[in-house]
Amino acid sequence: MARKQKGSRTLKEFLLLLEREGELRRIPEMVDPKLEAAAIAVRSMREGGPALLFENIRGSSVPLAMNILASDRRVELAIGEDAGELGHQLLTFVEQLMPPKPYSILRGVKPLFNRLVSARIKQKRSTELSPSEQTLSSLPILKTWPDDGGKFITLPQVITYDPSTGKRNVGMYRMHVFGPMETGMHWQIQKGGGFHYNVAESLNRPLEVAVAVGTDPCFLLATIAPLPEGIDEMAFAGFLRGSPMRVRKGSTISIDIPAEAEFVLEGKVRPHKRRIEGPFGDHFGHYSHAGMFPIFEISAIQSRRDSIFAATVVGKPPMEDKWLGDATQLILGPLARLTHPEVADVWAFYEAGFHNLLGVRTNQRYGKESMKTALSIATDGQLSLTKCAIVVSEGVDNRNFRSILRAIKENFDPRYDVTILQNVPLDTLDFTSYTMNLGSKILLDGTRKLSTTASGGAYGARRNSELLAHVGEREAKDLREIDSRITSWKVFEDVLLVVRVAGAFTASENAAIHLESAIVPPTKTVGREVIERLVSSEKIQQLPKGIKIVTAVSEDVNLMSDMEVVWGIFTRFDAARDVCFTETSLVGVTALYEGVMGIDATWKFGYPNPCELP
Repeated sequence: MARKQKGSRTLKEFLLLLEREGELRRIPEMVDPKLEAAAIAVRSMREGGPALLFENIRGSSVPLAMNILASDRRVELAIGEDAGELGHQLLTFVEQLMPPKPYSILRGVKPLFNRLVSARIKQKRSTELSPSEQTLSSLPILKTWPDDGGKFITLPQVITYDPSTGKRNVGMYRMHVFGPMETGMHWQIQKGGGFHYNVAESLNRPLEVAVAVGTDPCFLLATIAPLPEGIDEMAFAGFLRGSPMRVRKGSTISIDIPAEAEFVLEGKVRPHKRRIEGPFGDHFGHYSHAGMFPIFEISAIQSRRDSIFAATVVGKPPMEDKWLGDATQLILGPLARLTHPEVADVWAFYEAGFHNLLGVRTNQRYGKESMKTALSIATDGQLSLTKCAIVVSEGVDNRNFRSILRAIKENFDPRYDVTILQNVPLDTLDFTSYTMNLGSKILLDGTRKLSTTASGGAYGARRNSELLAHVGEREAKDLREIDSRITSWKVFEDVLLVVRVAGAFTASENAAIHLESAIVPPTKTVGREVIERLVSSEKIQQLPKGIKIVTAVSEDVNLMSDMEVVWGIFTRFDAARDVCFTETSLVGVTALYEGVMGIDATWKFGYPNPCELP
C-alpha cells in the first residue's frame, strides 16, 4: 500500500478513516462495561470482525472504541504501509550510516524522509484538551474477565520522567481502579516507568505521572514497542505517523502531556506506598495473581470535546495484542542484525504470550555460535524476559512452530543443544516458578552443526545414540497402556509427542491461592509422573518412532489447534523444575542430558486459573 497521507493525529481521525474503509462498526445498543463489552469484542475479533464503537455504554455518557488495531489491515492503515516493509527500510537506512556515505545516505533517506524529519516533539499552547469534571466512575472502564479484581484501564499510555536524567518514558501498564480518582500502577519488571519510580523512591520523592487514554494509533504502537532504553516513544510515534508529536504542559503537573489525546489523567505516585492490585486476566491467557503495587493518585482529568474512551482485552490468544505485538516486531526486529550480524530474524510467538517462546534464525560462522547468539539475544532488553529461545539455521522459518520442530528433528541433540539457566529474571506475569519476577530459561539449539562437539565424550555420544536408537523400536502402542491417565495424544512433525493428562490440579482446588502465600508445590505432579514414565529407557521403545521431545499438557488444551498447543506448553512450565530427560548425569557441576527430553506443562498447584469467557 503506497503512503498517500500522513497518519491520523487523533483517535477520532483514525476511527473516521476506519469507517470509510469499512473497518468500523457502530453499536448503538446499550452494552454493559462489566464483562459484556469485552465478550462482544473478543468474539468479534476472533471472527475477523471490524473495529467496534460502542455508542451507548451503561453508566457512562462516553463512547467506547475497541479492536481498533485487531487486524493487519488496520495496522497498515495506521502506519500507511506494510509493517515488514517499514522495518526493512529502517534497517537499510541505519546500515547505510555505517560507514556514512553521502550518496547512500540520501538514497536510504528518500523513502523515509517524511518519517525521519517528523521524529520530534512539538509544543502546542492551545488544544481541545480542557479540565473535566469527570471522575473514573463516569468513564466506560471495563471489567474484562469474571475473576478480575475489579475494573481496569487496559489501554493507558503512562508518561514518566527519570528524576535524575530527565529522560522520558511512555509505557503501557494495566491500571486497577481503586476509587473515583485512584488506581493501581502495575509496573512490571524491566519497565521504564518502574525504573523511574525506583529512582524517585530512592530519593523519597513522589513521581509525577500523566496517563493518556485514546490516542492516535501510531502513538499507541510506539508505546508498546520494545525500544531500547533512552529512545523516546513520542519521537518514535512521530516517525511512524509522519508528523511530529504535539505536547503541552499539564495543568497540575510539570511534565508534558499529549496534546491530542482524548483523555489525560494527571497525578503522582508516592514513594513507599503500596496496595493489593489484581487479579487480572492477562495476556498469558491466565489470571495474574494479586500483588502489592504502587498507587496512582489523580489530581486532574482533562478531556477533549465529545471524547471517546479506548480499551482492549488481553487473555488466551489470539487477542488484539497479537497484531500490536507483531507489528512492532516487524518494524523493530530487523534492527537486531546491527548488534548481532549473524542473526537473520527474531520472532516472539504471540501464541505463547510473546515472552515465553522466541524463534531465532541465524547464519552460523563458527561452531556453537548459535548458542552464543541465544544467550545474547535472550538476555537483551525486553527479550531478557524470554523463557524459551530456539535457534535455527538459515532456510528455516523461525516464525512457524512446525518449521522449528522440523529443524529440531534434524539437528537437535540434548547432550550439546540444551542450556538451562536458573534464578534469572522473568516476566512479572510468569507464574510457573512460584516466585514473582524470578524463574529459569531454556535455550535450544536446532541449527545444522558446523563441526562435531566433543563435550559429552565418546561414552556420552555412544550412550545417547543407543538410547535414541530404541525410540520407536517396537511398534507404537496405545499410550494409555503405558499410563492410564493419558486421555489423548498427538505427534507433531514426527518429533514432538504431546499427551493430554487427566487428574492434574483443577480450578476449584486452585481457588484463592496467591504468589505471596507459603505454597509448597508437590515434589512430583501427575504430569511429571506421566512424563518420567514415557521418557524412561524402559518405555521409549513404545513411543512413536523419531520422537525427541514429549510434553504433557492439561485437558483444557485442544490438540487439534497448533495455537493452543503452543499456548498450553510454553505458558505452563518452569525449565528448572519441569524439564527432564531419559538420563541425566553430573560431570563436575555440568549436567549431561541424554535420550528423550520431557516437559511437564500441565496446570499445577498454585497456578492461576486460565481466562474463560462467561
